Amino acid sequence: MSRKVVRTSKFRHVFGQAVKADQCYDDIRISQQTWDSNFCSVNPSFVAMIVEASGGGAFIVLPLSKTGRIDMSTPTVCGHTGPVLDIEWCPHNDHVIASGSEDCSVMIWQIPEGGLTSPLKEPVVKLDGHSKRVGILSWHPTARNVLMSTRRRMSTTSPCTAAKRARRAWATCPREAWRSTSVRSPGPNLPRGGKRPITAVAWIYGR
Repeated sequence: MSRKVVRTSKFRHVFGQAVKADQCYDDIRISQQTWDSNFCSVNPSFVAMIVEASGGGAFIVLPLSKTGRIDMSTPTVCGHTGPVLDIEWCPHNDHVIASGSEDCSVMIWQIPEGGLTSPLKEPVVKLDGHSKRVGILSWHPTARNVLMSTRRRMSTTSPCTAAKRARRAWATCPREAWRSTSVRSPGPNLPRGGKRPITAVAWIYGR
């Protein structure tokens, strides 16, 4: 006769406790866009969140210490003409953030010390090269000023041209010399007219 054995766990009766309201970010109108993105990016100084905006795309940038109810009139970063789909902080500079949008562009922004006091409309640089909306961004973790951007779905006519259209790497050194470089996908060949979604990107570095 077998008996059921309950597996013991020291976490079985552990429950989390919600933080107080004054330690949360409240009343933020997060974007309603249906896109596979976190809609949020954090670094040691700021938190950025993609929000609803009329007449284009926008996101807010808040110092980590500014918690509680966020006023509706909080300044936003609002230079895109289409909804913002992804944002990513630069790992080497806490005041630099990249944004990708449905307007087929990537913009690099410089956030002032202490955060925004007025709407930020002019990026440090605007990168035009995609023919479709830009949905995924990824900074290189060790090489300075190298950013990869992709669009999620590519329509193929041939494997090589599809890969070139789907993925672009933006590189600069120094900042005044931004340039775009097409990166060929190493994946398997796709049949003519096929579709293949890109849901994530990652840099391979080191050994």
